[in-house]
Amino acid sequence: MATPKNDFRSPRKRDLSGGQGKPWRPLVLIVLIVAGLTAGMFASGHTTPRLGIDLAGGTSITLSATTDEKNQSAINPTNLNTAVSIIERRVNGLGVQEAEVQTQGDRNIIVNIPKGTDSEQARQQVGTTAELGFRPVLSVGSALPLPDDGGDGTDQGDGTDPGQGEESADTGDSADTGDTGDEGGNGDQGEGTTDQSLAPAGSGAATATNASFRTDDAATDDSGDTAEDPATDPAQQEAADLQARLEALDCSTDDSRNAAREAAAQADTDQPIVSCDTDGVYKYALGPVAVPGTGVSSANAIYETQRGQGWIVQMEFTNSGADQFADVTGELAALPSPQNQFAIVLDGETVSAPSVNQRLSGGNAEISGTFDQESAENLANVLKFGALPLTFEESSVTTVSPMLGGEQLKAGLIAGGIGLALVVLYMLVYYRGLSLIALASLVVSGILTYSIMALLGPAIGFALNLPAVCGAIVAIGITADSFIVYFERIRDEIREGRTLRTAVERGWPRARRTILVSDFVSFLAAAVLFVVSVGKVQGFAFTLGLTTALDVVVVFLFTKPVMTILAKKKFFSGGHPWSGLDPKRLGIQPPIRRSYKPVTVPSDPKEA
Repeated sequence: MATPKNDFRSPRKRDLSGGQGKPWRPLVLIVLIVAGLTAGMFASGHTTPRLGIDLAGGTSITLSATTDEKNQSAINPTNLNTAVSIIERRVNGLGVQEAEVQTQGDRNIIVNIPKGTDSEQARQQVGTTAELGFRPVLSVGSALPLPDDGGDGTDQGDGTDPGQGEESADTGDSADTGDTGDEGGNGDQGEGTTDQSLAPAGSGAATATNASFRTDDAATDDSGDTAEDPATDPAQQEAADLQARLEALDCSTDDSRNAAREAAAQADTDQPIVSCDTDGVYKYALGPVAVPGTGVSSANAIYETQRGQGWIVQMEFTNSGADQFADVTGELAALPSPQNQFAIVLDGETVSAPSVNQRLSGGNAEISGTFDQESAENLANVLKFGALPLTFEESSVTTVSPMLGGEQLKAGLIAGGIGLALVVLYMLVYYRGLSLIALASLVVSGILTYSIMALLGPAIGFALNLPAVCGAIVAIGITADSFIVYFERIRDEIREGRTLRTAVERGWPRARRTILVSDFVSFLAAAVLFVVSVGKVQGFAFTLGLTTALDVVVVFLFTKPVMTILAKKKFFSGGHPWSGLDPKRLGIQPPIRRSYKPVTVPSDPKEA
């Protein structure tokens, strides 16, 4: 019977390298990351993190809710919270991050805007708290003073709006729309009232409009005779009064525009108004609100490239808003300029007055014209966040000094420095040589955290506030804990009799799993806190989550490779007393050796 042939093979060695032979690769990667972030920080010119209002100062605005006889019960917690949400989105929509918007008492809202942002623009957005509305344009006039050497009305009008000559030549309406020189002058002024048009979303409508001025103070029949005497016709009398109010409206100064805005904002939605535009260049006579601001569900500024229109604003309407918008645009499209314009009015001020050339149905539309990015985004913010459930007035506007925050920051940094010093001292005493690896890892983590915070300021508007500083201080303990877990795993392997190089690789998988689980729990807690919290607490949560994620990067790309390299050095592998891996300090006892004494054999057997 044949004996089976047995092959005696050496057992397969377990791969414990874990990249032991290539520790320089992750080190090169972490060096490139640090160098790239640092270079980007200096190249952008933002070498320090942006500070929040509690550290850098800023503007604090107090808004007080007001009611009228028609709606005494409007001030309630639900409406206040809704207003807080809308105001916060308005301000943040301008790129002003870390703005604090919160209620105070039963009718006040506090808005804190950090220094370093366009606080004046944000204040204007915060202060425009009246209801948004779409009103049809009845007539348009120039708000600019007429030149002294104007000549006839037409020449004066052209002088008010340079660059509109071509549009004026194309209209061909001036002869039909005005009976007097004054109206003719207003006609050319009206040409510059808008260079924006309303069109269906995705259409290729023209972006410029030819808007000529037309008044309703004198209706004429085909023969040129006046059809009705304004003194006997109430409608004509109302139109004449509205035209007189338009001519008397002063939009030349900030004070006069503010007075006109307040008067228009207090008017009922079913009454016509006269309004200045935001630049004080044109003034409008507007009809009652045809579509309220609540009819707009969303609005976005986008850069359109397919049709070459540039920046446009796209709107979407609610079901009821879409029906109202379709009906009124159908009526306006059949009217001549400027009565085919649809004014967007916020807080009594005309934000935009695009023209309408067709009925816009389907629940969406776009506004195109000579927009740049800033003007398109501002208009989209007004449309998206314009309507508030309450009316507010500015009770106070104060400048916040950073002195108190600076003192608190100084105290916090001192406390953080003391804590860091105690951590370093403990690690030096307990881990000795291994503590140098931990300290180097903390330095790398600090550089990454600082450079990222500096770059996030201009990128997403991140501002470093006091809670965020606390989050960074807490992260020191989280990062040090990861090193301790790894070092203790290595020491446990050495206690079992393994060499340092083997202990480094065998201890890493277990330490890695523990570090990942611990950091995941910390990151999850930070993410949940960021989602459910508001204001400054979000700064704490964001910083804690950022530093926790960076801890994983540093441990994997720096701490582990450096430990692998140093394990080959005699200082550590030989168990030097200052290496932190001294066998005596680890409780490893050398094997007990027996002492053999010489045995004397007696010569007399009896003695034996």
